[in-house]
Amino acid sequence: MKTEIKIAWRYLFAKKQYNAIHIISGISAAAVGVVTAAMVCVLSVMNGFGTMVEQMFSQFNPDIRITATTGKSFNTAGDTFDELHNLSCVQMVSQTIEETALIQFEEKQMPIRLHGVDTIFPYITQIENIITEGHYEVYDGAFDRAVLGRGLAWKVGIGARFINAIHVYTPKRTAKVNMLRPDQSFNHETCFIAGTFAVQQAKYDDEVMLVDIDFTRRLLDYDSCEVTALMVKLAPNTSVRQAKKNIQQLLGEEFQVLDRYEQQEDFFKILRIEKLLTTILLIFILLIASFNIIGALSMLIIDKKVDIRTLSHLGANESMIRRIFLFEGWMISTLGAIIGLIIGLVICLLQEHFGILKMGTGTEYILSAYPVAVQASDILLVACIVLVLGVITAWIPAKQISIKNENN
Repeated sequence: MKTEIKIAWRYLFAKKQYNAIHIISGISAAAVGVVTAAMVCVLSVMNGFGTMVEQMFSQFNPDIRITATTGKSFNTAGDTFDELHNLSCVQMVSQTIEETALIQFEEKQMPIRLHGVDTIFPYITQIENIITEGHYEVYDGAFDRAVLGRGLAWKVGIGARFINAIHVYTPKRTAKVNMLRPDQSFNHETCFIAGTFAVQQAKYDDEVMLVDIDFTRRLLDYDSCEVTALMVKLAPNTSVRQAKKNIQQLLGEEFQVLDRYEQQEDFFKILRIEKLLTTILLIFILLIASFNIIGALSMLIIDKKVDIRTLSHLGANESMIRRIFLFEGWMISTLGAIIGLIIGLVICLLQEHFGILKMGTGTEYILSAYPVAVQASDILLVACIVLVLGVITAWIPAKQISIKNENN
């Protein structure tokens, strides 16, 4: 095996009868390098967007979210939930009630997602870091306050400095609809805006209004221990997977225990599918680029007919001679892969530290430059794909070598 590698190495850099072979080999390595660098950059940018979105959701979503498997609400009274607070992996637990409601501000009406939160909510999430106007406050000791998503506030036409009340309506839990007086079938409460927030996700910014949990209980006729979800903040340096397992064992199958990814499962699944499809597309491009290796090896085999005949006379069999050219094709791919990986990593590092490629200017852009996150698993995947395709494309011309034909 060492002999074949040494001969292949010498053939790679040795003077050839036709200069075109050097040119095609160089083009083959360059093409593989360019596509390899492109794969590294594209996958790193997609990782960067995934990390960015995860950070956005982490500002509003808890580490762990607990909901009832069946039904909308559940009661938190009992020893089981007391034990939940005492788990070593749990730092704090917040109660929340979420329901669809109708709000009215002056002449405008709009359905919203009402989130009733307790005093622990700001410590579970990073809501205070994403306030865009006013401040975070859901009760000031005298009046109920509300914090609206920035998009929702714009649709309703309200700002943090407005003093007019927001009217909130929800259907009464047990009352029948009175067709003569339909207003009697709804619970009604008023609150005043304290501020607006922006998660940079339409499902929150355009639909959610945060209010005090007691405000929501009055609207929905819930008792003091009834909630629709519990939000859990894990203790530092806690394994999310292990914490989720411990909480699930404690609560049983009656409850769903969701980590941050599962809370936004559809969104992250779309990101994974996009990354997979992009990888497949780049593999096809790499495969086309690798076809140059077939041409380069085919011309090299023709150029080395005399050497092949000499090696066969010295006792080399077809398998050994094929391995020589197989290794040479693999070396071309390896050279291109190394160059491409280096270029791709350099570009990613420059982008990460200096933000060379800009997304644009203006308030519609969340970031000024494309985010980048290099993952070792992606680098290893790209390297393996390039090397495997290099072996496959090198084997196609190498297997055509026949000592009998060369001796004739």
